[in-house]
Amino acid sequence: METFGKNRLPEGWMWMRLGEVGLVASGGTPSTKDDDNFGGEILWLTPADLTNFKGKFISRGKRNLTRKGLDSSSARLLPEGTVLFSSRAPIGYVAIASNQISTNQGFKNLVPFEGIFNEFIFHYLKSCKQLAESYASGTTFLEISGTRFGQLPIPIPPFPEQHRIVSKIEELFTKLDAGFEAMKKTRVQLKRYRQSVLKYAFEGRLTEEWREAHKSELEPASALLERIRKERREKWEAEKKRKGKKSAKYKEPAVPDTSGLPELPEGWCWATYEQIGAWSGGGTPSTRNPSYWHGGTIPWISPKDMKSLKIHDSKDKITEIALDNSAAKLIPPGSILFVVRSGILRRTLPVALTLVDASVNQDIKSLTPHGLINADYLLLTTLAFSEDIRYSCAKDGTTVESIEVPALQIYPIPLPPLMEQGRIVAEVERRLSVADVVENTINQAIKQAKRLRQSILKKAFEGKLVPQDPSDEPASVLLERIKAEKAKCEIEKKMKKKSKKVYARRMRLMYNGK
Repeated sequence: METFGKNRLPEGWMWMRLGEVGLVASGGTPSTKDDDNFGGEILWLTPADLTNFKGKFISRGKRNLTRKGLDSSSARLLPEGTVLFSSRAPIGYVAIASNQISTNQGFKNLVPFEGIFNEFIFHYLKSCKQLAESYASGTTFLEISGTRFGQLPIPIPPFPEQHRIVSKIEELFTKLDAGFEAMKKTRVQLKRYRQSVLKYAFEGRLTEEWREAHKSELEPASALLERIRKERREKWEAEKKRKGKKSAKYKEPAVPDTSGLPELPEGWCWATYEQIGAWSGGGTPSTRNPSYWHGGTIPWISPKDMKSLKIHDSKDKITEIALDNSAAKLIPPGSILFVVRSGILRRTLPVALTLVDASVNQDIKSLTPHGLINADYLLLTTLAFSEDIRYSCAKDGTTVESIEVPALQIYPIPLPPLMEQGRIVAEVERRLSVADVVENTINQAIKQAKRLRQSILKKAFEGKLVPQDPSDEPASVLLERIKAEKAKCEIEKKMKKKSKKVYARRMRLMYNGK
């Protein structure tokens, strides 16, 4: 039988189609322009109601229909125990109705015949999402029709074995879920551990003993800042003289507002980003000019490239010609990149350290630290305070979508002596590397658990998960009963249809006075 035709089933099993093991029923949606169609007592489900649904049995959706809404649409009341399967946008959500319910047209539902365990169907449909998609069609989005849904092949074991299989699946899944929850908790603990490491690092607690042992060798951070300030002033004066700008006035970088800030260890001081480095922006060279892009070798970084903490390269590259004729600038290695305008800022503050000469687009600002500032220390500091930076420097106080660059430039950061900066980086990286190893192990275990889940389902529907019982009534006998039940349903359906026609004819005769 098509996809499953090569799979040999155990004795007593049979390949069937969904339309042979139950009644396939679709759903519908009444006119949304008529408020009287909604808000009643008839439970109604849409695929959106299953988006974050993790259970098996579902009792209701977000909206209800009125009797008028039900009668005016193709929606129908489905009995308790119906298997609900989303047939579009997306294909593959599965649940079982825990009570009488209706659905919209985004479902193809199965009312199992006697002898077919609905929970067996539930797990099977959970396992064959890709198979269902292969039976779907559509251009805008894939959708599986009622006819095609009914043609899906399904291996049917004897009825008692259906129950044994479901029990074993759920026993094994329960153990997997317990392990998965434990791993999730460990990941949360790792996140807290990383936060604690960064917190202790920039409070001076990680290097407390080292600092005391090397006290006589450390130049205070305030002296570093003074050297940086003096060098910056001298450089500006030389540039002013070279360009002959006699009237130009030097502007000292802003010092931090330390009111409300915690006290730092001896030899440390608060500084602003503006005090410790040079800022630069970027731009996008015209894409209409091939000479700006074709054959380019200079990495051109945009927010989509900010997926790692250290950037070696980027997909897009520009040429030297582009640098000379656009707002793009060459940024030296060791510069910290800040995304200052992007939807990404709603969730996090992307920052990175570039390890090569690069350029950036207009949504990124770069800070090239002075030689007396350890670039790796600056990156770690920014990561530690990234959440506070997002909110305190945001242009919008509610939804963070852009960062005020002037506010970012004067944001206060703790600055230790240069030697201690390097020591802090080494201590933080040592501790975080251990956390990374643990997290990688957890991630691999989670992937393995997902594969194991699929393996369990595969074995279940190949008849390899539980032993067969020779005393079970074979599925072939079950099929004969189902055929008889289905034939009876068809006769009843025809009789009802005929009764409706007879009734309508009588009404016409009465209306016409004949």
